Amino acid sequence: MKLMDWNRLICDKRLGLENYHDPRSRGTRSDFQRDHDRLVFSSPFRRLQNKTQVFPLPGSVFVHNRLTHSLEVSCVGRSLANEVMRQLRKKYSAEPWVECLDFAGEIVGAACLAHDLGNPPFGHSGETAISTYFSEGKGKHLRDRLSPREWADLTCFEGNANAFRLLTHQFRGRRNGGFAMTYSTLASIVKYPHESIVAGQHGKFGFFTSEACDFVRIADELGLKRLSNPGDPLVYSRHPLVYIVEAADDICYEVMDIEDAHKLKILSTETVIEHLSAFFPSERLDHMNVIMEGVSDPNEKIAYLRSCVIGRLVECCADSFVTHEEEILDGSFGSTLIRSLPEREKMAYDRCAKLSYQKIYDAQEVVDVELAGHRIITSLMDHLINAVINSNLSYSRLLLSKIPEQYDAQAPTLFGRIQAVLDHVSGMTDVYALDLYRKLQGQSLPAV
Repeated sequence: MKLMDWNRLICDKRLGLENYHDPRSRGTRSDFQRDHDRLVFSSPFRRLQNKTQVFPLPGSVFVHNRLTHSLEVSCVGRSLANEVMRQLRKKYSAEPWVECLDFAGEIVGAACLAHDLGNPPFGHSGETAISTYFSEGKGKHLRDRLSPREWADLTCFEGNANAFRLLTHQFRGRRNGGFAMTYSTLASIVKYPHESIVAGQHGKFGFFTSEACDFVRIADELGLKRLSNPGDPLVYSRHPLVYIVEAADDICYEVMDIEDAHKLKILSTETVIEHLSAFFPSERLDHMNVIMEGVSDPNEKIAYLRSCVIGRLVECCADSFVTHEEEILDGSFGSTLIRSLPEREKMAYDRCAKLSYQKIYDAQEVVDVELAGHRIITSLMDHLINAVINSNLSYSRLLLSKIPEQYDAQAPTLFGRIQAVLDHVSGMTDVYALDLYRKLQGQSLPAV
């Protein structure tokens, strides 16, 4: 089977600016560094600081939000990509294109920054609230007015697909190509490169119907393997760097959620040390224990242990990528780098995951956010969807005036108007969503 080609996979062509592409043009920054910086300076990225990661936004203890999580994933992803490419450079040292591998760390770093941009407020409960509004809630009556593909997009609403839309869609008044990111960076955030209509029971997919043509253009340019037949729903193989972005995310949320739970006193110091120590052989632990014994602050002990775990997982995931590179390049690798860890590290990771589900994700503070977030988003969806459907009503006109002009609430199609609502709601911070909910409920009025 023909393998995907690294020389095609690393591509600095920009979406929407293809006619201006000049591979010989180089400034003080590479095009992939420009992607990274463009994200850092963007409003959607800044808004992540007020979006829940797992625990409620900080009171006396500063836990992770979507912004800090994305920054950490970017650091880990860049390190992981650099280690992978250090090994691959030796393998491909005779190839004339080998230097293109040096850009992988920059691409992954940018993609990691962007991977959560499409997530709505209130964590994963926000995604669930949006999808179930259509599958179980008041939006069910719209099914007959939409195509099967459009309906699948709504009932399987996925933050990953929404991130791709946010980066590529030409919103009103904005330039063609959205953020005008490089093809490689855009492809590296699409974890599920298929349409929603084939998402299956897990509801995971990579792009909405409205952005399918953009994804196909990118995928074909990069040489991603199309796994579906012509005329069938789109299914592609992943861009290889997606596996690195995914692994960095898996490493960070699992390890950092445990550290946050320790700071919030949900998990004891002894429990955390026991679980994180399981990643290492006894001889390595002896050295680590000496260092921890010289530190009296429990949080500092956990921070040191956390850094060691992340370093070990980066090493293991890099080795796994190199070992499975041929499967990854021919589109047959059916696992993840985390699921391909050596036995000791895999058992330790799985044990941490079990602990997280038992003690963290079902913690009262987390459940309370999920319940409140679901109620808030469902209510906002109901008000705004009714407004775009009945835009001639006086109340609707007032409500629609609050939707930013970049979102086309007057789109010619019903699906387009619904997407404008989803763009608005998913872009909200937790604080803004709560404030708007209270105002629409008559619970909050501006000071007079």
